[in-house]
Amino acid sequence: MTEEIDLGGIKVPLTDLETTPESIKQVLKILLEERKETKQRIEELEERLNKNSKNSSIPPSKNGFGVKADKQGKAKKKPLKLTVARPKAERKLYAVEECETVHEEKPSNCSKCGYELKGEDPQPQRHQIVDLPVLKPHVTEYRLHTLECEHCGEKSRAKLPAGVTEKRYGARLAALVGMLSVESRQSHRQMQGLLKEVFGIEIGRGTINNIRQEVSEAIIAASEEAKEYAQQQPVVNCDETGFSQQNRDGNNPSEKKAWLWVLVTPMVSVFLVTLSRSQEVAKQLIGKTFTGYLGSDRYGSYSWVKPELRQLCWSHLLRDFQAMAERTGASQEIGTALLERGYRLFHWWHKVRDGTLSKELFIEAVELLRVGLHQELMSAALIEIGSKEKSPLAKTVRTCRKLLKVEAALWTFVYRDGVEPTNNSAERALRPAVIWRNLSFGSQSQAGSEFVARMLTVNHSLKLQGRSILDFLTQSCLAARLGMPHPSLIPAADDIPNPNPTTLILL
Repeated sequence: MTEEIDLGGIKVPLTDLETTPESIKQVLKILLEERKETKQRIEELEERLNKNSKNSSIPPSKNGFGVKADKQGKAKKKPLKLTVARPKAERKLYAVEECETVHEEKPSNCSKCGYELKGEDPQPQRHQIVDLPVLKPHVTEYRLHTLECEHCGEKSRAKLPAGVTEKRYGARLAALVGMLSVESRQSHRQMQGLLKEVFGIEIGRGTINNIRQEVSEAIIAASEEAKEYAQQQPVVNCDETGFSQQNRDGNNPSEKKAWLWVLVTPMVSVFLVTLSRSQEVAKQLIGKTFTGYLGSDRYGSYSWVKPELRQLCWSHLLRDFQAMAERTGASQEIGTALLERGYRLFHWWHKVRDGTLSKELFIEAVELLRVGLHQELMSAALIEIGSKEKSPLAKTVRTCRKLLKVEAALWTFVYRDGVEPTNNSAERALRPAVIWRNLSFGSQSQAGSEFVARMLTVNHSLKLQGRSILDFLTQSCLAARLGMPHPSLIPAADDIPNPNPTTLILL
């Protein structure tokens, strides 16, 4: 039998190659190298083309028209079974004392025989109509008289009473401007129209900007205090996203891309806008002396935290495993095996949260799963690839090698109470900020970026605590104007959940 050699999928008899001229062999070698490079390039481009929210960090809104919803997968889900019947939702009625007007309507005659009706109904049916009054601005005028002294001729003007500042707009109006900026994401022009149409207040866009800056300065101390509080919490989550800061004030002459960071705790969230995505910024936000547990993605800025004190986001990992599984050859086998173990882990975790699986049994099951996942990562990491190779297989191997370096950070949530397996809390906190960014195209100056970060800090923290943002901003503006102590974003001791930080099972 004639011995054959494989040349790029074509089997050629070895005797034919021996009689082939050397020049033809050189051309054939060059063509085979070009074929290999072209094949890798095609695979790389196909992978880029097939990126979506399931196999990458692309948001679902950018999937495009070619990606259809998985209707079959949704149809297979079992219907939710409620063990306790939900009470019928009824519209809340205001107390009688709160009603502006109460009309007592009584029937005069019987609807059947027409006989005259008398008496009282101790429990009449209540029907309420809720409407808005015509809103008018509350204007207070101080007339400062100037009088001339009959003795020396000096003219003296009266001063504003104590507690009255020279600001031409009240603290509650300033707080409303701040709240509409962050909660409703109103632009200067939209806010100008809203104040005029709803409240009858005519105000210039420049004044609106000045009010926003006043609100920003009024909450500086509260924001810094919230940052110190967040850095001392036992469990935090961190994430970042792109932002745009223009150079109107000259603080961004090179027009660098800005970044919006968030640090989330159960009761307080802190936002920061900077022109850098570096490790130094992460240390500034989280705290260089941070000793708690950090949940995040695998971005390098968080690598200064020890893997034993980190929890990598499993949602990101599943997307990476999905991308591997959608490749061909060895990558597909590796990705499918990793993806299967990831889904199994989440299945168990959901049972732990529902109370249908004990923590002890969960830990035992995870120990076996850890061994299998480690073996899959090791087998993938041992595959030889070129240092500059960009093929899909090379991406799979490099991802597995990186995961092995931070393998301890995959399992913190299993042994540490209060730690979640995903970074969803930080990503959810960023969503309103991303909408604000997309609507406003970022900020025009550093002062604008600081306003965004501080207002997001106040708004999200107060929402976590169930407090009123309008009241908080009003009190902040009053405190800044009158030199009084500022209100705090730190929750009361009774409102802080107990994550049971002492419950720790050692690895």
